Amino acid sequence: MRIGIKAGNPVKSRSQCVVIGLYENSLLSPTAKLLDRASKGYIRKVINRGDLTGKIGQTITLHDVRGINAARVMLVGLGNPESADASKYIQIVNATIAALKRIPVKNTLCCLLEAEAGAKDLTWKTRRLVEQFNAAVYRFTDMKGDAANDANGASSDGASSNGDTSKLESVELQLTDKNDRDTVLAAIGDANAVAAGIAFAKDLGNTPGNLCTPGFLAEKAQDLAKSYESLTTKILDEKEMEKLGMGALLSVGKGSEQASKLIVIQHKGAKPKDQPHVLVGKGITFDSGGISLKPAGAMAGMIYDMCGAASVFGAMNTVAELDLPINVIGVIAAAENMPSGQASRPGDIVKSMSGQTIEILNTDAEGRLVLSDALTYIDKFNPATVIDIATLTGACITALGSHPSAIYAHDDELAGNINQAGDETYDRVWRMPLWDEYQKQISSAFADMANVGGPEAGSITAACFLSRFTKKYRWAHLDIAGTAFKGTGPQKGSTGRPVPLLTQYLMDRANDAAQN
Repeated sequence: MRIGIKAGNPVKSRSQCVVIGLYENSLLSPTAKLLDRASKGYIRKVINRGDLTGKIGQTITLHDVRGINAARVMLVGLGNPESADASKYIQIVNATIAALKRIPVKNTLCCLLEAEAGAKDLTWKTRRLVEQFNAAVYRFTDMKGDAANDANGASSDGASSNGDTSKLESVELQLTDKNDRDTVLAAIGDANAVAAGIAFAKDLGNTPGNLCTPGFLAEKAQDLAKSYESLTTKILDEKEMEKLGMGALLSVGKGSEQASKLIVIQHKGAKPKDQPHVLVGKGITFDSGGISLKPAGAMAGMIYDMCGAASVFGAMNTVAELDLPINVIGVIAAAENMPSGQASRPGDIVKSMSGQTIEILNTDAEGRLVLSDALTYIDKFNPATVIDIATLTGACITALGSHPSAIYAHDDELAGNINQAGDETYDRVWRMPLWDEYQKQISSAFADMANVGGPEAGSITAACFLSRFTKKYRWAHLDIAGTAFKGTGPQKGSTGRPVPLLTQYLMDRANDAAQN
């Protein structure tokens, strides 16, 4: 998707579609007024017929409007300007994109930077527009044969086409003030970098488990490092992990023919002595549940159990693209959880790198096992902050659904910074309790802890488990089980979350560093 700017008169634009806004009570946006005058009141005449009231989500497309060079004029409902906010602005953008995808246009002039978004500024609006337009044209086609002969009526991202005739290739954002040029261009650059990271994460998440193995992720990390001078990659194999005592991580992959990997990607954007911010991703490339086998109906979606790792890849791609002036380390604990005669059994006890022992009561609670050793390993980097990201528990979906990710933290400032980044990007989180009272649920008769805590508060007890390996640094845990992917049917696919949140968090830390 090519996204640029335009500062000239939109009346003279020869784009295939000009997008303008209409508030409730028939209040035209400034650009809509300009086009209405050029059309000798035709646009107002259409509105007065009642075809469009200005309610958010409404759109109508006019063709060959007199006095306007563009082939089409699309009117979009902007709602009540007095109650405008970030959520409603995103609704407006998504409604616009959905309408554009239903008509065969290759380019459009979008005049929605002038729409109200509450307290959000021009930079924020620009970034949301760019990110949403990029998301709209994302397609995962790597597994397709001859897409032109696809007989099932599905679009190339796996979703039903349902009238989607989109050929959109480029978008120009109309400037209301020429002095905003540099601000908007900078925001477009940042947003494109974030969008590239989101697409990277989606591609990895959507790649099936027969291809996306721990070794595949290791190769992707090496390829990423070759693309950016600021990045270096180190891959630890099973022998190296065994020497380090990573018994918890290694126990997960025992039943698989695919060797487990610990992948370390470093972005060196500051002085070597500056403490890095560390992202740790759960990379279970396929999760059968192991001996504690999952139900057949739920298993196909377990290609997405590495979306935590995918989000780390996406964030590191964006960090390198923006060349952020901070040190960032991405660590991926990659394994495949399969049943076999060599697999871990319920009741097994393993020793983690930290020296703590773990009774494996359920082999389907494997993500916390691989993360526990990764979280111990990263202590060597003396991190400024640590965020782990994992599709960890179905209990998180039960608690929060698919809107926010769950956040757990034993540091209030870190939790606040992550929450702020989530609100800024609309990749939101909800903080959950991490109280000592929950710790007793993971007590074990024979080991230092059990890997599950019973049916109650499953997301919380999983976070409590991880907290036992993070006492030496500032840490937060994101449970993205409900937000990392959508569905398991024709509409399925990785969402790329929480790449927007993670990259905003790191951009904020870079801004903090620049001010100190």
